[in-house]
Amino acid sequence: MDSDQTGQEDKVSCDTLFAGRVHCLQHRSGYRFSVDAILAAHFSPPSLGATVLDLGSGCGVIALICLYRWREQIASVSCLELQPGLAALASRNMAMNGYADKMKVVQGDLRHILDFFPVESFSQVICNPPFYKKNSGRPCQDQESFVARHQVHCTLTEVVAAAAAVVKNRGKVVFVYPATGLNALFFALHQHHLVPKRLQTIYSYPDAVAPARLILVEAVKNGGEGVQIMAPFYIYEHRLGAYSKAMQRLYDPAWTLKDE
Repeated sequence: MDSDQTGQEDKVSCDTLFAGRVHCLQHRSGYRFSVDAILAAHFSPPSLGATVLDLGSGCGVIALICLYRWREQIASVSCLELQPGLAALASRNMAMNGYADKMKVVQGDLRHILDFFPVESFSQVICNPPFYKKNSGRPCQDQESFVARHQVHCTLTEVVAAAAAVVKNRGKVVFVYPATGLNALFFALHQHHLVPKRLQTIYSYPDAVAPARLILVEAVKNGGEGVQIMAPFYIYEHRLGAYSKAMQRLYDPAWTLKDE
C-alpha cells in the first residue's frame, strides 16, 4: 500500500455490529451513524420478497442491518446517498460484508430520485433524514456531518416526497425523527398520501418528566384510518446507565421477532 492509500485508510475506522458479524467502515472525522439508524432498521421488518430503499443512506448501515437480519426474505436493498465519500463507503461496506448480490449503492440527489429509480419500485423505504434546519441543531466539525445532519440540500418535505414517489401503493415508509418535529413530519406525510400506521416514542431513559427524544413512524402509502401507538422505548436503563434490555436486544446477533 502506498503512502497516499495509507493516509486515506487512516481516516477510516472499521466498526462492527452483532458481535463482529457485520463490519462497517466510517470516516473517523466525518458523519458516523448513531442509535437512530439501529432503531430505524429494526422498527418494521421487511416482508417476504421485499424491495427496500435506504434513503439518504450514509455509509449504508441500515442496509447492512436489514441484510444481516433478513437476507433470506429480502429480494434487494438499494441505497441512495448524496455525498460521494459516503456513497463510496457504502459500496465498500457492501463488498466487505458479501452483500453485492442483494445490495446496490447509488450516489445522487434524492430531489431527483426518479432519475435513479422507477416510480413505485420499492415495497419499503427506510429513512433517517437530516434532523436540523440549516441554522439550527448541534454544531458540526466537518462538512460531511453538517450535510448529513442539516437540511441544507433538501427539506423534510422533499425527503418525504422522494420516499412517496418510489414506494409502491400500500407500501411502507419508515422514518426516525426528533419527537419535537412530529407535527412537521405528519404534515409532510399526509401531503404525499403516506398515512401513519404505527408510532413509537423513544426516550433516553425512564423519567416522569423528561420528554421523548425521537419518534419512529411507519406510514403506508394510501393507507386507511387507524394508527397503533406502541409502548415507549427506552434506550438506557437510567440516566448514565447501561443500555436497556430492549436496546440490548437490537444489538444481539441472534435477535428475532419472536424475542419481542
